[in-house]
Amino acid sequence: MAPVRRVRSFWSKALGRTVRTEILLPPAALGGPAGAPVLYLNDGQDVDAVALPATLERLWASGALPPITVIAIHANADRMQEYGVSFAPDYGGRGARAAQHAEFVVNELRPWIESTYRPAVGRDHTAIAGFSLGGLSALDVAWTNFTLFGTVGVLSGALWWRARDVRDPAYTDGDRLMHQQLAGAPWRASSQRFWFQTGTLDETNDRNNNGIIDAIDDTLDALAILRQRGYPEADLRYLEIEGGRHHQITWAEALPDFLLWTFGR
Repeated sequence: MAPVRRVRSFWSKALGRTVRTEILLPPAALGGPAGAPVLYLNDGQDVDAVALPATLERLWASGALPPITVIAIHANADRMQEYGVSFAPDYGGRGARAAQHAEFVVNELRPWIESTYRPAVGRDHTAIAGFSLGGLSALDVAWTNFTLFGTVGVLSGALWWRARDVRDPAYTDGDRLMHQQLAGAPWRASSQRFWFQTGTLDETNDRNNNGIIDAIDDTLDALAILRQRGYPEADLRYLEIEGGRHHQITWAEALPDFLLWTFGR
């Protein structure tokens, strides 16, 4: 019951370029794509490197995962500009086109997927995820479009993304852009679900010398903000992989946990 793979290239008005996507559909034996929940995945060029097709096949065969459709969005050479947070670039000017990427996903790609494959629609059936900078982007897209995406997966997310260089004497953790966005948004009545993963060997940086690498600190701080905003523990999931690295091998290890937490029976 391997997924059916389709490749489609879209001309994006928002990005001003052609975007390559790979669509992983549940096989007919599972009922096909109609009515299936959808996962939009940044850095979709890595689907084989993270063993996603094989993972889907294994979880479907076990009966643990219902049919889902995955929309794998390939990154461009301009990835450092198109992934980020929509409201501002980082201190180096990176992420300046993050809002255009969000526009493509939300208002160009998503309507086409829904009209073509007739999946289950609505936030309860729609998730988005990504790796590293793609994970930061996924969180940004979900947070700023919370009526559309019910769950977001952030694998080794680049949550360090900041408005000021850490080497600047004036730098504080308040300069982290995603943390600003999570803390500063207006109160919202509808909830979302948040899944985060880090590896203990994601990096070696420890800017505050507390013995915990920045990747873990930044992720735990994001979770703390969400708890302060009232998100219940049932809607939050944190997976820390001992010995896990900032690499597709670790993300392949983490993906089954994300898929089952998000879509499992």
